[in-house]
Amino acid sequence: MQYLLAGLGNPGSQYARTRHNAGFRIVDAVASKWGAEWKPWQNLGEYAKVNVGGNEVFLLKPTTYMNESGRAVSSLARFYKIPPQNCVICFDEVSLDTGKLRLRKNGSAGGQNGMKSVIAQMGTQDIPRLRMGIGPKPGPFDLADFVLSKFTPEQEALIEQAASRAAEVLEVYFTQGLERAMNACNQ
Repeated sequence: MQYLLAGLGNPGSQYARTRHNAGFRIVDAVASKWGAEWKPWQNLGEYAKVNVGGNEVFLLKPTTYMNESGRAVSSLARFYKIPPQNCVICFDEVSLDTGKLRLRKNGSAGGQNGMKSVIAQMGTQDIPRLRMGIGPKPGPFDLADFVLSKFTPEQEALIEQAASRAAEVLEVYFTQGLERAMNACNQ
């Protein structure tokens, strides 16, 4: 079976370790765990292909900005004929505490612009997603400024642990299915 695992974020070194690039952090952890080698994807992103439990998994990091992420995701999914339910989109979630993970089968974008773009381009909300907590947002802090800010050293340690845990959860997903992965993740 074929799957697509896409991490959402913004390209460029100035965004590399920001809260908004939590999706990239998850996919980078997976790529590191499985020894993936990145290649360009149609001027829309970077991708790699790995084998996990006999399944072919395409990893993708769009190089469009967050609000255009759906272009890269839908392009690769269409090219390899991967249905939306076999795609997993990883992104940041301000309503979850830093380092918390939540895996869901489907749903709305919940205000996340990258996921809005993916849903619009794929034409369905029936797309699994793995959200990594980057919150809570402090009081009057502007949301755009907050998601583009860097983590504190303590939060950075939580994010590293969460990215490693996400890679384990995704291995369960690709080898044992979504329900088992959700049980492992959403504790």
